[in-house]
Amino acid sequence: MLAREIPTEVPVDLARTLFPLRRGTGDPTMRIEPGSVWRATRTPDGPATIHLALSVTTAAIHAEAWGEGADWIIERAPGLAGLDDDASAFRPRDDVIRDLHRRMPGVHLTRTDRLIEALIPAVLEQKVAGVEARRAYLRMTRSLAEPAPGPGGLLLPPDPARVATLPYHAFHPFGLERRRAETLRFACAKAPAIEALADRPPAEAREYLGRFPGIGVWTTAEVARLALADADAVSVGDYHVPNMVTWALAGEPRGTDERMLQLLEPYRGQRGRVQVLLEAGGITAPRFGPRMRTRAIERL
Repeated sequence: MLAREIPTEVPVDLARTLFPLRRGTGDPTMRIEPGSVWRATRTPDGPATIHLALSVTTAAIHAEAWGEGADWIIERAPGLAGLDDDASAFRPRDDVIRDLHRRMPGVHLTRTDRLIEALIPAVLEQKVAGVEARRAYLRMTRSLAEPAPGPGGLLLPPDPARVATLPYHAFHPFGLERRRAETLRFACAKAPAIEALADRPPAEAREYLGRFPGIGVWTTAEVARLALADADAVSVGDYHVPNMVTWALAGEPRGTDERMLQLLEPYRGQRGRVQVLLEAGGITAPRFGPRMRTRAIERL
């Protein structure tokens, strides 16, 4: 086990900062507790588990890590906690954003540097209801993954090398149709090249990912925001985000991608941060009209 004390010069809300990484309350690769977060990952050096906890006596975060990848993950603990996030260029222009920014100074953009771990659940979430995607990720992880190192009782995320070798019909019990299964298989087969994007600027990483079949602007934004702390990665093509943004910034309960981008244009360079703040603040548009239907692919 490795340990490290990370001084904090800014407020840090670990739960809200790392919450976007968790795929539902049943996510077996991650656990959020009062004042601390557990997370399992696959590093270039091997499996690892990290535990981040706010110090009760000093302005610091206590980090502990286990496994072959402990050195790798503990070195990147500040980025995971959002301490490498540079928000100096962010200028709230709307009352709701100004208020959220003031009330939640501890919300930052997390950075995992593990693109494939963000890509797999993002593909599962393509064009389906959230509950369906979370169920698929849970089934896939329980079926394919191994126990994570350390005392956290977590499972490792699915191994991309193993995912790449599965025939498309093996994904059916997880709740995936052939289209998403083939997208996953192809992307996981290219995992080394995708992981190498961690050293590239986020915009370049998004452009490269967008060349892959089945991976569009929504998926590339989800990956870049979580894996690379891309402050401008906004979820174009999302079922809920345009409504959330147009409601918060213009009082319009239903919006389109075009209207959302119009309202976010003054925040260019920080549009993803606006989305993160709205989501962390629990801002939602009024719920009326049709909702996205859930499906049971495995029963078809």
